[in-house]
Amino acid sequence: MGTYLGASGARAPTEQETPSDQETQRPMDHNRIPPTVRQTYGAGDLSKAASFAGGFINFGDWHGIDLTAPTPDDRVHSQEQLYRRVLRTFPEPREQLRLAEVGSGRGLGAALALREFRFAAVTGVDIHPDQVERARAVNAKALATYPDRLAYAIGAADELPFSDASLDGVYSVEAAQHFRELTGFAHEAARVLRPGGRLAVTTFFAAGGPEVAERLSILLASFADGLDVPHTLGGFTTDLGKADFTDVHTESVGSDVWPGLDRYLVDVVPPGHWTRNFLPAWRDGLLDYHVVTAVRS
Repeated sequence: MGTYLGASGARAPTEQETPSDQETQRPMDHNRIPPTVRQTYGAGDLSKAASFAGGFINFGDWHGIDLTAPTPDDRVHSQEQLYRRVLRTFPEPREQLRLAEVGSGRGLGAALALREFRFAAVTGVDIHPDQVERARAVNAKALATYPDRLAYAIGAADELPFSDASLDGVYSVEAAQHFRELTGFAHEAARVLRPGGRLAVTTFFAAGGPEVAERLSILLASFADGLDVPHTLGGFTTDLGKADFTDVHTESVGSDVWPGLDRYLVDVVPPGHWTRNFLPAWRDGLLDYHVVTAVRS
């Protein structure tokens, strides 16, 4: 679960520059970060919560993991698997692709993308200065190893720090549920991608219907306090079409997310904790987890 992104600016790397050269950035306007998001990813540092492990902040892809008695190592593995599921959607040869992760949090996913998939360059972008600072500290060794290929920068879902058509791919792992709206994100992703570039997003989306948002806010504190926004899958795919994306594909992966997450939570959160309500919300059809891919026309 990455950080909500709202506004920023920075110049993009040219063919002669490295991602780490993007340091001439305007200060982030914290007034555009909702208070709950600012606290959760600032002083709260969600990565330290019992429901997460290893510094990643996502619910995980539990496919193939033994759920008899899942361990913290299994939890980390599930979160790495979710990244791999998204990153595998980018075509070969991946060594030629320059990517950005939107809502990169502590940056472990961007480092994994570079290490395991050998992309030409990966820049993790996050609105929260604390998260960018953590990412640079946690991944100091990777940054030293790949100084011209890995970087972390302050940026925003609707104002990314890259020039037009400068990227081959944009991806986001469990961050879009924090974005106040997805229309700006769709158009901004289209702006920074070259024709034929790919967008890959995974997160949970709410079902349609006027009563769904209210029911989610009753079941789940993250919707009640505004940390998460009940975006619909149909609304996002419509936004992508209007932003000149084609080949929009959606895949429901809730069966690989919610049961495994809930089994892990049995041993790490108190009975009745609100996070346990994600499973019944999914079973009741109020939300589902999806992987969404699209190609810039």
